[in-house]
Amino acid sequence: MDIPRAPKPKRGPWLYVSAVFLLVVATVGFSRMRPAAPTVERATLWIDKVRQGPMLRQVRGSGTLVPERIRWISAVTAGRVERILVRAGETVDEKAVLLELVNPDVQLEALDAERQLTLAEAELASLDANLQNNVLAQEGVVATTHTELMDATRSAAGADKLAAEGLISGNELDRARDRASEMKTRYEGEQKRLEVMRGTVKTQLDLQRAQVGRLKAISAFHQGRVASMRVVAGARGVVQDMSLEEGQWVNPGALLAKVAQPERLKAVLRIPETQAKDIGLGQRASIDTHNGVIAGQVARIDPSVQDGTVAVDIGLDGALPQGARPDLSVDGVIEIERLANVLYVGRPVDGQANATIGVFKLSTGGKEASRVNVRLGKISVNTVEVVQGLAAGDEVILSDMSRWDGVSRVRLR
Repeated sequence: MDIPRAPKPKRGPWLYVSAVFLLVVATVGFSRMRPAAPTVERATLWIDKVRQGPMLRQVRGSGTLVPERIRWISAVTAGRVERILVRAGETVDEKAVLLELVNPDVQLEALDAERQLTLAEAELASLDANLQNNVLAQEGVVATTHTELMDATRSAAGADKLAAEGLISGNELDRARDRASEMKTRYEGEQKRLEVMRGTVKTQLDLQRAQVGRLKAISAFHQGRVASMRVVAGARGVVQDMSLEEGQWVNPGALLAKVAQPERLKAVLRIPETQAKDIGLGQRASIDTHNGVIAGQVARIDPSVQDGTVAVDIGLDGALPQGARPDLSVDGVIEIERLANVLYVGRPVDGQANATIGVFKLSTGGKEASRVNVRLGKISVNTVEVVQGLAAGDEVILSDMSRWDGVSRVRLR
């Protein structure tokens, strides 16, 4: 049989409104909650404190020790290496013979130049003798003509006296006078010819002497080429880069050896071009040879850039440490300037001059770190100037925190 049931009580609309309201409140509350901060091991972080006071700006670079004076010895002429008398690493003086070259063609050219010089000198001597003989012969002609002129003049004078007394005819008188006039003209002509000959003697001899001088210079040049095949050091020092072997052929201009003075070395540092703009001559520097530190100063700055770096020569002061030698790898630090009273901190991994970066600043107690924007100023090797965003005494994380770019705070443990 059917049993009647009691009807269910009707729920009012207020119950549904309350449920919706509670749901909305919960959603808004959860959306406003900050996500849980990730945890970072404090021992793995580089943490530094912001300080205020003097800051030393420096730039760092690596390089090598290089001799201040290096003599590059190159081949003057082509030749085959006949003998090698000195090897790299040996100490030599300026007259030491390093090696000997052989080239028969060079020796033949020197002999031919010497032969031409000898012929030219013989021709000069023959020309001088011939010209002097010609001058002497012409002087004899002038003397003979002068004698004949005197005879003709006396004959004309005697004819004048005889003609006055009517002893000779007029034709004979005219013939005597014409003879005297002719001899006078001949005498004057021979005198002029003698003067011309004397003048041309000097000119012709000067031309031939100039030719002898040119051939003498050519012969000396070829003799120098022959002498250059006996290669000498030319300076006192230690031989470097002697990589030739006997029997090897070398061309003109090829590097044969280098002679360096090891007691005078300088450091050549490669400085990044972005940091080299503040370097100036005379700035103090310190060079670490890995066996001691040497003080020095900037002596030269290369005007060109190679592979993003600028070569800076550092003149070294004082004695070199034991083991210092050419091509030794060194590290150097150059002092740019001293800032009197600034805020500064250790240089972050991504810190650049005059840039604004985000760093994590530790909160009181050091349990958490929040991201803050910091404006940087001038930078040094290990420190950087703080222009805005931090205060003295603040502690910041300088390690690479790029993996936490999406969060604004981290917890430390």
